[in-house]
Amino acid sequence: MDQIDRILSAPPFNLDSAGRDWVRSTLQGMDEPAKVRQLFVHICFGTGAQVVDRITALAPAGITKFFGPDATAELDTLDAMRAAALIPYLISADLEGSRMSLPFGTEVPNPLALAAVDDVQASETIAQIMAVEARAAGVNWSFTPVIDINALFRSPIVATRGLGSDPARIREHALAHIRGLQANGVAATAKHWPGEGHDDRDQHLVTTINPLTMAEWNETHGALYRAAIDAGVMAVMSAHIAFPAYIHARDPDAGIDAYRPASTSPLLNETLLRGELGFNGVIVSDATPMAGFGAWAHRDEMLPQVVSSGCDVILFSDEPEADIARIETALADGRLTRTRLDEAMIRILGLKAALTLHKSGHEPADRSRLFNPENAALAQSVTARTPTLVKDTQGLLPLSPQKHHRVLVYTTGIVTPLHGDGQPMAFPDMLRAEGFDVTLHTPETHPDPRDFDLVLYLMGEETLLTRGRIFLDWNRLTGGMHGAMQRHWHQVPTALISFGYPYYLYDAPRLPCVVNAYATMDTMQRATLDCLLGRAPFLGKSPVDAFCGLPDARF
Repeated sequence: MDQIDRILSAPPFNLDSAGRDWVRSTLQGMDEPAKVRQLFVHICFGTGAQVVDRITALAPAGITKFFGPDATAELDTLDAMRAAALIPYLISADLEGSRMSLPFGTEVPNPLALAAVDDVQASETIAQIMAVEARAAGVNWSFTPVIDINALFRSPIVATRGLGSDPARIREHALAHIRGLQANGVAATAKHWPGEGHDDRDQHLVTTINPLTMAEWNETHGALYRAAIDAGVMAVMSAHIAFPAYIHARDPDAGIDAYRPASTSPLLNETLLRGELGFNGVIVSDATPMAGFGAWAHRDEMLPQVVSSGCDVILFSDEPEADIARIETALADGRLTRTRLDEAMIRILGLKAALTLHKSGHEPADRSRLFNPENAALAQSVTARTPTLVKDTQGLLPLSPQKHHRVLVYTTGIVTPLHGDGQPMAFPDMLRAEGFDVTLHTPETHPDPRDFDLVLYLMGEETLLTRGRIFLDWNRLTGGMHGAMQRHWHQVPTALISFGYPYYLYDAPRLPCVVNAYATMDTMQRATLDCLLGRAPFLGKSPVDAFCGLPDARF
């Protein structure tokens, strides 16, 4: 049995002889420059012939597509891209729900919202909807599920992208997500190896550290990865996270190397993930433009180590031609072996064959399945079960336009790293449609909260990248130092509604009424309003400690 048969006949590929023969013949037809280019998955924005020509010239393993709202232009671009490819593309996305969904697809809850619903079948249904629509758009690989553990409330990078803080709950919902994706033709990816959530920093900005002992890790992150591997997850994302306990167990004198990011660590990728956990699928690095990667060493040194340490795919490049040259140089001087390059090619091509791209990867996507009203109704029924009443110590709820007619709203809007800062929420207009008289606070007008019947703080900060911290920024919210120090909830009924980050009580433990709804999409805002008005019950169960360990926050 040769290497191709040994790797690709086993899980998670499970390729038949025809699939393995396609990998074999494709690999034999590739020269070294083609193999080097196939190591990369490039980020892709925009539409049109120029985008198609650029990706065709780079000839990567695939792209990660960030979609704009024009479905026709986006899908025409992907169809043209696929038709021009010599080897079918892996087309990936972060199918995390909410604002990370396809902008022209069904609105679905994000992972933390699904954890609040805590219905495994509902999580699988949402994953199925995302997968069917993803394949209809041409996407065949998702960098999900996030199986990190939200152990520290100040972690800005897990929060709404993760499934909460309970490993048992994370396990069940992550496995449901994997089933829902892979049964519908989309490869799943467990991330972020070897486990995030115990460091309150962001690996987009710094190499973070998993501080657990081996015993602790085996009971938590290790158990989660073993479960995902046993379930046949097709990929694992090796992140810019250090795991010193494992390195020290192997080399007590490792020194600074114990804090090397997993994305360049052969001990974490080859010895632990492949050797001890038995993972045979594709290992993809996390995005290499991130500072958690770049802060470690010069890119000339670091990029070849991604592949030599066991990653099969290099994710993203700010300068593709320069990065291709970096890999070619490493092959020429021996830092990267051709044996390791071919092993990466086998797994990359094997993933393509497992997704049947060798049969259909050049064909236009089937757009007829892109949006289904029945799926939208299913997703909405799950969304309606999400809003979570954290506390209501003054008996404020339900709201009514008669009792709470004049409403003052403080909001930072919807804040995302990809869609701008402070996008307007639909929620104020939804309130107006119900008969409320709504005034938006602005730094210029400074309306007095005591002139209103209700004060609402509306927050729309889902997990953010490169932010550093998410917190209740009173100064920004109220427009200055004076407003930041005012608290009028002893005089005016007040509530905070978070369509994102669930931990604002840390900065305002005396808030009398708090609702967490986890996701910013309009359907979640509508479902939350229904609960606030008493038209629907609050059914969500907090998947994290919304009180942040503060005993006074419960009162």
